[in-house]
Amino acid sequence: MNARWFTGLVVVMVALAPGGPAGAEDVVRIGIGHQSLCTDTYSGGITIKELGLLQKHLPKDGKYKGVKYDIVWEDYTSGPPITNQMLAGKLDIGVMGDYPLLVNAARFQETKSLRSVLVTMTGYNMYGSGNAIVVPNDSSAYKFEDLKGKRVSVPFGSAAHGMLLKALVDRKLSTDYFTLVNQSPPVGATSIQEKKIDAHADFCPWGELMEFKGFARKIMDGSQAAVPYLHGAVVRKDFAEKYPEIVVAYIKAVVESNEWITKNPQMATEKQQGWTSIPKEVLYLYFGRGGFLTLDATIKPKWVETLKYDATVLQKMDIIKTIDVEGWIDDGYIKQAFKELGRDYAKESGGITAGTSPLAGKDALTGAPIKDPRAAGELWEKDGPITMYGSLATLLTALREAEQKNKAVTAAYVFDQPTGLKLFAHRAFFVAGGQGKAAAASLTAFARKDEAEAFAGKNGGRVLTLDETKKVTAVK
Repeated sequence: MNARWFTGLVVVMVALAPGGPAGAEDVVRIGIGHQSLCTDTYSGGITIKELGLLQKHLPKDGKYKGVKYDIVWEDYTSGPPITNQMLAGKLDIGVMGDYPLLVNAARFQETKSLRSVLVTMTGYNMYGSGNAIVVPNDSSAYKFEDLKGKRVSVPFGSAAHGMLLKALVDRKLSTDYFTLVNQSPPVGATSIQEKKIDAHADFCPWGELMEFKGFARKIMDGSQAAVPYLHGAVVRKDFAEKYPEIVVAYIKAVVESNEWITKNPQMATEKQQGWTSIPKEVLYLYFGRGGFLTLDATIKPKWVETLKYDATVLQKMDIIKTIDVEGWIDDGYIKQAFKELGRDYAKESGGITAGTSPLAGKDALTGAPIKDPRAAGELWEKDGPITMYGSLATLLTALREAEQKNKAVTAAYVFDQPTGLKLFAHRAFFVAGGQGKAAAASLTAFARKDEAEAFAGKNGGRVLTLDETKKVTAVK
């Protein structure tokens, strides 16, 4: 990894210092491409924009005294268009997922003189969750292999496209295993709803959004690819070298954005719903307690290795030719940002955690401490706080009580027993009882039907839907 921060600093000092060369800039334009429909980019895009965090951290004194900033935010439905605009010189910074980041690097490196640099991450899921494949509710498909010969759509060049390619590589299958169709997230969702496509693969939060809307169900989660799912920001190298302090300011804004979301995820998701039109209940799957996403700006050594591996997948599928991953990553800017913030970069970049904020507290029904997050659940009543429950049995009791009192419940959440993945309760598969008994203590939730059936076959019990489970469980 190459740090050229001080080289760029000298350039800016010459360009903007009093008495500098004629033509010193009075206005600096900053073009940022972001994705308001991709949750994992929020802390590097829409949240910074709406809270004015970049303006807060931009340099205003010394050589930047009197400089005015023209900040231009451009919203896209996926990463590839951002790369195109960066290559055209219309955007300076782009926020996107791992595979699009690598395609960005490769496209820039194909040119004779232009380059981009990865300067910060925004967040990750250490297991790979975030991407997903969904099918219409009445589809006969329940796993990846069921898609043979089917029509599957995906935004080409996206992180979800990368997940599909890796799934094929892992199974030693060729790209003609199914017919791939290029569709943007909104078009893909409509195609699933109208049953014009057999399956749709997409990045966060589209799989969960379609589940929440009630017209699709997930048959593959990105965690099944067993590779961390990453998001970050790239900057045109010429811009970074000319304005290193602006890049550092942007990274500071990412760090503050991450902290703002983590501090109060319910408030954050309620505000983000207004900014993006994505329902807060869907966003909470990512940003809430025990959610998909770990918000962390550091470029960890493991992420460098992950990106190198992802690049080999893209090369095997002939999406990119050659790429210099290490030469593309420049951690000098983020180290400078952490230094100015008084934070220990070495320490923070060394840790990897599952989720930003763990599910911890007391059961709202019994008052007992929550001991096993995977056996727990949460309930979000309309216009009310999100309440926690230490077991699925107490969660279901709370659901029944809310229904009996005609209280509107906007969402209920459970956790997949094998992986700890947060799920909408109405889309989970439950195994109740053992040896035919509906014992509350043995109630278990699963994301995948085949895993629920295997568990029931081994341990006894029945595989049930949420409505069926509510009828056979109770806490006395």
